[in-house]
Amino acid sequence: MSGAIYRLLTAAARVLGPWIVAFFAWWVAAGYFLFRPARRRESLRFYRALFPGQGRLRAWGLTWRQFQRFAGLFADRLRLARGDPAESSEEGFQHLLESAGPGRGAVLLMSHLGSWEVAALLLRKKALRLMLFMGAREREQVERQQKAALAAEGLELVVAEEGATDGTGAALGTLEGLRFMRAGGLVSMAGDRLWGLGQRVVEVRFLGRRVRLPAGPHLFALAAGVPVVTFFGLRLGRGRYHLVAFPPRRIVANGRADRWAAVERSAQEYADRLAEVARRYPSHWFHFEPFLGEPWPEPSAEPPLREGAPEEGG
Repeated sequence: MSGAIYRLLTAAARVLGPWIVAFFAWWVAAGYFLFRPARRRESLRFYRALFPGQGRLRAWGLTWRQFQRFAGLFADRLRLARGDPAESSEEGFQHLLESAGPGRGAVLLMSHLGSWEVAALLLRKKALRLMLFMGAREREQVERQQKAALAAEGLELVVAEEGATDGTGAALGTLEGLRFMRAGGLVSMAGDRLWGLGQRVVEVRFLGRRVRLPAGPHLFALAAGVPVVTFFGLRLGRGRYHLVAFPPRRIVANGRADRWAAVERSAQEYADRLAEVARRYPSHWFHFEPFLGEPWPEPSAEPPLREGAPEEGG
């Protein structure tokens, strides 16, 4: 969807209501499902990995629901922004409340499972201070306009253009994030999406596959001495949402030599939570680009032969 069309629909929604956006988005999603085979193929591949052995028909059904659920988010953003009533249920929400407040703070790991934008707006309405760290794609005009709308809602944004260096560097305002947390805020970072060249990555196991995740959020939490909270905002229906927060975890390294191993442990735990929630809410998966890598190598069933030990029968 081009930026001009998005602006036109947003203007129409102010006069006619968000239904016009929902109607148009449904047809756009149907078109993508039918005429964008590369995106459809990636979704089918994901659902076959998520539910192995359940057949291709299940994967096709989930892919259709995924495309349409994603389309529904456009109208939801407008409804929330204009103050329409919204009901939300919480799961583990006390973990966010415990992490917020002066002298505390945490890195909030959000994902493209559910909607980070809707989640941010809901947290704002619950009086939690949130700073969003994010990348900006040069050609995605709609994305830039949505981020401008978030800023207008009072959310603090730190945006780095694609091609900038690592997400923990000066381009993303690390010192600004530290000051924000010390004042009682939560710093949100994408835990599942790489946005720039030169960004440090960590490889983890996810659904039996190798995937590459950004290392920046874990490195930032380790350097700042704050915990990581994995968080999801899920749309259950029109005006109904479910917020899921997992217990905070501290990234502990026993000296500099253990720093990267600590980052790998944290990233793997995040990947495990991501898989857990994806199985519970499969049509909320909004990765439309390649995500799953090659199969993760299984450990050998036979113990390695100790150096110098005689071979059996030798």
